[in-house]
Amino acid sequence: MTKKRVLSGIQPTGNLHLGNYLGSIRNWVEHQHNYENYFCVVDLHAITAPHDPQTLAENSYTIAALYLACGISLEHASIFIQSHIPAHSELTWLLNCVTPLNWLQDMIQFKEKAIKQGENVNVGLLDYPVLMAADILLYQADEVPVGEDQKQHLELTRDIAARFNHQFAKKQPVFKLPHALIQADGARIMSLTDGTRKMSKSDPSDLSRINLLDSPDLIEKKIKKCKTDLERGLTFEASLQGRGSANDRPECRNLLTLYMLMSGKSKETVAAECQDLGWGQFKPLLTEATIEHLRPIQAKYQEVMTDKTYLASILESGRDRAATIADRTLAEVKSALGFSQVGS
Repeated sequence: MTKKRVLSGIQPTGNLHLGNYLGSIRNWVEHQHNYENYFCVVDLHAITAPHDPQTLAENSYTIAALYLACGISLEHASIFIQSHIPAHSELTWLLNCVTPLNWLQDMIQFKEKAIKQGENVNVGLLDYPVLMAADILLYQADEVPVGEDQKQHLELTRDIAARFNHQFAKKQPVFKLPHALIQADGARIMSLTDGTRKMSKSDPSDLSRINLLDSPDLIEKKIKKCKTDLERGLTFEASLQGRGSANDRPECRNLLTLYMLMSGKSKETVAAECQDLGWGQFKPLLTEATIEHLRPIQAKYQEVMTDKTYLASILESGRDRAATIADRTLAEVKSALGFSQVGS
């Protein structure tokens, strides 16, 4: 039986953190043998926000190395850098010409990020979802691992694909409509400084996240300083003092979830272990579990990064395999739109 194809990627905007790892990469690793996988470093997406040209390439290699360090196997996956395949940019333009402007203006992430960028907001930020659609549709992905905040973008991808097929490929659809692949546990890891906000690389405070390459001392420091509450007895559920919903203790629930995922223990085991603990007793447990979980990842990363020739060869092979599919899809799109072909 032919395996379903999966496509996903992460921006090279600095070190990956536990939110990226637990919300995306770890799930890729656990299920990679079930799929035909294409994992890219989406550097074209990274320039929709202010970036440093001096670090973009190096950050791209860092993310690719972390994919390998976290357990992505070349037996099951192709790893490549988005900008190395021109079809991503070309298909984005073609899809721009069939995508209504109001669809993009309704995107929640655009509205939120546009407020932050103010007068400096660029067209690329508005067009970000079309580039994401091009990434997915180029590879005819069956499923796309996404977080809750990306579901709207995937729905837009399906809408763009359906619109294109209806307008230009009724008899023989060009695009496959992808489905979301969402992890239940740990899909949304929250900030260490605010349990109501998602852990993010864009947060100005490095104390808000634990990066995969943080040293043991830095991990300990961040967990010591992370936001907690005044109640003793840690629980995934609502406040022990009966103040209302489970949202009364967002930091508690987030830190217990991190401990559960870092230690590999079940939710029931963690709940029983921590129900009578204070924060001073719990934080060392979380620190030790996090350090030990990240230790082999950091060791593998250092091994990969010491051999840049090996990493470059992996990215070249991944590019070649991905480009074969992407170029074929692009040719079908241009044919459906009526473009002339070489030699015709």
